Amino acid sequence: MSGWQEVGNFMLHDFPFPFTDVLFGIPAVLAIVLYLAGVFKNNRHASRRQWPWIRTMFWFFGVLLSASAVIGPIAEASHGNFTVHMMGHLFLGMLGPLLLALAAPMTLLLRVLSVHHARQLCRLLKSRLSKFYTHPVTATFLNIGGLWLLYTTDLYMTMHHQLWLHVLVHIHVFVAGYLFTISLLYIDPVFHRFSYIYRTLVFIVALAGHGILSKYIYAYPPEGVPLDQARTGAMLMYYGGDAVDLVIIILLFKKWFQVTRPRTRAVSVTA
Repeated sequence: MSGWQEVGNFMLHDFPFPFTDVLFGIPAVLAIVLYLAGVFKNNRHASRRQWPWIRTMFWFFGVLLSASAVIGPIAEASHGNFTVHMMGHLFLGMLGPLLLALAAPMTLLLRVLSVHHARQLCRLLKSRLSKFYTHPVTATFLNIGGLWLLYTTDLYMTMHHQLWLHVLVHIHVFVAGYLFTISLLYIDPVFHRFSYIYRTLVFIVALAGHGILSKYIYAYPPEGVPLDQARTGAMLMYYGGDAVDLVIIILLFKKWFQVTRPRTRAVSVTA
């Protein structure tokens, strides 16, 4: 029996899955319920524009995909199969955060809050702390740097022996993925803006870091991971990550084009 399989059996046998299901499940359910409550509150006011149903769908599937990486069969299988683990990484750190960002939760929240609380939220979003964590460079370092730390050190193996570390790593992957996404795509109101050129250059660096890491995993698997699983997982990380990144590129460049394209003026011709 390989070291990875032993770790997998240890996880399945000793880790209190009901605890992690509750720990991650309650926030997931609350996220959906509170978002739907915000949509209902917004839509019941005739003076406000109806909240787009597509954003609600983005939120629902974003929460569902993110939660599936830490709750249910994918989460359970990921402890003994690196390929499934990497699928969970894509859901938790890339695709889920992208869908959540497209749901524009801050915009909805600002709509339904009272004026006083909306101003308090705006002050928080304008703060130096918010600027630091939503800075493209900081978000990229937390996201890509965190993945390098996870897969090139003993952290990946250690988290399968320590429940608190297992929870902390998954929280970091999700939060870092969301911060990275919103630092590039300005869907919600942004008080600390960076140019499209700057964000694109940072994004290129992030793409390179993610791609090189997947190739590194392909050649040098984490300790205890069978080579065939490592290679399949690395390819999933490489091509699956490219698919999500392609969506980000399209959205980023589309907005860039809309902002910079020449505006045509209607010319009236008099007889």
